Amino acid sequence: MNLFRITFCALSLLAGLGSVAAAPDVAVPASDEPTREQCDAAVAQARALAAALPVDHLSRYFAERHLHQAMAEAGNGELDECVDMAARASDEVRERRHELRPGETLKVLGPDE
Repeated sequence: MNLFRITFCALSLLAGLGSVAAAPDVAVPASDEPTREQCDAAVAQARALAAALPVDHLSRYFAERHLHQAMAEAGNGELDECVDMAARASDEVRERRHELRPGETLKVLGPDE
């Protein structure tokens, strides 16, 4: 049984190498990893959407927090997370999940509170 496994693995390896040698001009697929430019474009688009809301709108507040996190992720080299956080910010603005009732205010605590 072990001889069969070894033979099968060896033949599979040779078949794989043979297919690479037979088609050397086939391009390697591009990475699905986003680039810095894609991250910057996603953040700029989400920032423009957020800027369209009033300054005191709660969805704008949360969208700006997502954008802040997106830029932090980009600074850490996590460009896929940057694009994801920018998409969250855009969704926050488009869907306006957070609304204050008349007379309600958002009390944002400072770092020292």
